[in-house]
Amino acid sequence: MAAKVQYNTTIRFFFKWLFACAAIGFAVGSVCAFFLFSLNWVTQYRESQPWIIYGLPLAGLVIAASYQRWGHTASQGNNLLITEYLYPQRRIPLVMAPLVLFGTLLTHLFGGSAGREGTAVQIGGAISDQLNRWFDFDKTERRILISIGISAGFAAVFGTPLAGSVFGLEVLLIGRKRYLGILPCLVTAYLAHLSCQLWNIPHTHYPIHERIPALSASGILWSMIAGVLFGLAAWLFTLAGDFFSIQFKRIASPLARPFVGGIVIIIAVALLGSTKYIGLGIPMIQEAFRSPSPDEAFILKLLLTTFTLSAGFKGGEVTPLFFIGATLGSALSLVIPLPLGLLAAMGFVGVFSGATNTPLACMVMGYELFGLQPILYIAIACFAAFISSGKKGIYKAQKGGVKETLYRKLNL
Repeated sequence: MAAKVQYNTTIRFFFKWLFACAAIGFAVGSVCAFFLFSLNWVTQYRESQPWIIYGLPLAGLVIAASYQRWGHTASQGNNLLITEYLYPQRRIPLVMAPLVLFGTLLTHLFGGSAGREGTAVQIGGAISDQLNRWFDFDKTERRILISIGISAGFAAVFGTPLAGSVFGLEVLLIGRKRYLGILPCLVTAYLAHLSCQLWNIPHTHYPIHERIPALSASGILWSMIAGVLFGLAAWLFTLAGDFFSIQFKRIASPLARPFVGGIVIIIAVALLGSTKYIGLGIPMIQEAFRSPSPDEAFILKLLLTTFTLSAGFKGGEVTPLFFIGATLGSALSLVIPLPLGLLAAMGFVGVFSGATNTPLACMVMGYELFGLQPILYIAIACFAAFISSGKKGIYKAQKGGVKETLYRKLNL
């Protein structure tokens, strides 16, 4: 009798998580497909109608007002997901999903410099946590729910299910092992990726055109040097974000912050005489794999993105981090004796690794995007960037891990 009860409990547990993974994967993948389609449309419209950037201050005002009216804790963004994982208290509000979706599309339509990862991750986390309404999840299971929601959003928006499943665990507790959520994260990430593909939403490809040389002692050394430089770029990104956030907090009204920020961005774009540093910047990322990028490209994108997000506009940091890393790596090809495309790929994931404290996810993403040949170079760059990027990253709620221990031992 006891064995039968245990068997029935196991079956119910299995089907509960099978349903959870399937429901979250399909829902998040489908919403992310809509998001990517809409993001592509607003980007094309902005490029065809450049005058629309003059509406950026008003767009910022609308975003701030919507969060002030309905957002509440949702305004914490990715940090709310991490905090709820570490210290479960209340359900992540479902309103986070439409608010960040709406805010990101407005930001990109009117010319803010932002990404899309934050949007997808918040959509995933908000949707997945709603299953608490119908199932009795304990604290451990709820942590897994948040992890698989993050994995689903990341996998769907970038087309990298393996990296998404690792990211969903690694970003929450850097450097600490949490094996319990690996399988549901992997299953949900693949289901979200497949669901997004069902809607025929394409993902951007970044091919390396040159032959990848065999790894040598000099190749290891140059990869480490490049990785350290990518880590410093990630540190500068975090530093600039903190600096601009402090400056905008001097403006008492939350509604005025993005309005003022929008005006400054318009002036900056006018002075640059180009719109290639706003939005996602994918054309410049692709160009970085074909020819050396201008020396100033990575720093301009870094400043515009940190300024945009600090002002209160919505989106994510990851695609701009791809831009920063790829253009920095491309520019370094003039002084580092490694192939241009390889350096761009190393920077693409290396700066991301340093800024988010997720070297394993970035290494896996490097494999999914660029194949097996450059993986050793990419792994060296990712871990060198992770170590050299400073104590903290772009997610302030991250706690603990190997990196924090290392910096504490070094008294840094």
